[in-house]
Amino acid sequence: MAAAEKPLVLLAAGGTGGHLFPAEALAGALTRRGVTVDLATDARAARYAGHFPARKLHVLPADTVRGRSPLELGKTVLALGSGIVRGYRLMRALRPAAVVGFGGYPTVPPLLAAHLAGQTTLIHEANAVMGRANALLARRVTAIATGYPDIFKDRPELAAKAHHTGNPVRPAVIAAVAPYEPPAVGGRLNLLVFGGSQGARVMSEIVPPAIAHLVETLAPALRTRLSIVQQARPEDIDAVRAVYDRLGVQAELAPFFNDLPARMAGAHLVIARSGASTVAELGVIGRPSVLVPLPGAIDQDQLANATALADGGGAVLMPQSRFTPERLAELIALHAAEPGRLAAMAEAARHMGRADAAERLADLVVRIAKIDV
Repeated sequence: MAAAEKPLVLLAAGGTGGHLFPAEALAGALTRRGVTVDLATDARAARYAGHFPARKLHVLPADTVRGRSPLELGKTVLALGSGIVRGYRLMRALRPAAVVGFGGYPTVPPLLAAHLAGQTTLIHEANAVMGRANALLARRVTAIATGYPDIFKDRPELAAKAHHTGNPVRPAVIAAVAPYEPPAVGGRLNLLVFGGSQGARVMSEIVPPAIAHLVETLAPALRTRLSIVQQARPEDIDAVRAVYDRLGVQAELAPFFNDLPARMAGAHLVIARSGASTVAELGVIGRPSVLVPLPGAIDQDQLANATALADGGGAVLMPQSRFTPERLAELIALHAAEPGRLAAMAEAARHMGRADAAERLADLVVRIAKIDV
């Protein structure tokens, strides 16, 4: 008699790290339990999913709502409709035990198709407020996993099927976890600066002049203590490097760091945007941060994420309207002079982190899908 086939769970995720990273973590947790994992996404995201730990990659048409014009809306509806039709055929062919979505419009076709096909469905909301794609799906899915508790406190119909699991983080983040050691008196002060594809420009515009104000005016003794690792867009790197070279400040610059979790673990202070994955990783690794939410977002998700970590004592929230060289320099000077503040923030961040979020989410998937593992 042939061995029984392993149960299959289909994950659906968009093309950003905020969606793919937690999906990757869940894929690993399910695979360790003997569950087969496939990934469904759109053509754009598929280019970034080459190393995703899945048996197969399924590409379905999808599109983001880009404007209110009839032409733009028509294109979006056509793409999503085509994706749902093809997704329904995929569901009938695969018959997965469950379909799990991680937000972003590429998750809409497979999740709606799974709903129409009668499959068990689950979405994971990583942010402290629900994104538009997940909001569209929330009433139709079997269960909702959340990165933050009580995000549906005013919506009892969704709270009834919500489960707080935390935000799964990549294996590289778990591997980077190490105790926080505050900067020694007179010792090196390591700063890590990054902003992601949408946020690196403001970091290049604000952080270098902040460091100039810091070492030329507020705390000249920090000039030889500072060690900066900064993400910068290729078109900004030369200008950023010129400032640090002029100041005589040690700095390593790159458009992207493959080992960002390890860099985070080596930092005394992180200056970053506040996407869900970034905030989750800061919590699991336990590092103090200055968070600058991306302004102008319809859902204000990054503001909600940063507020949650700041209210818990693990970060300083600095809206972009107040993110000036002078304010940032003052904040760095204050924490450099009182490293106990950094240690307290690190501990508060670590206390809020959930290193077991991937396992908790896997438990939920296995339970609602009635998978025998």
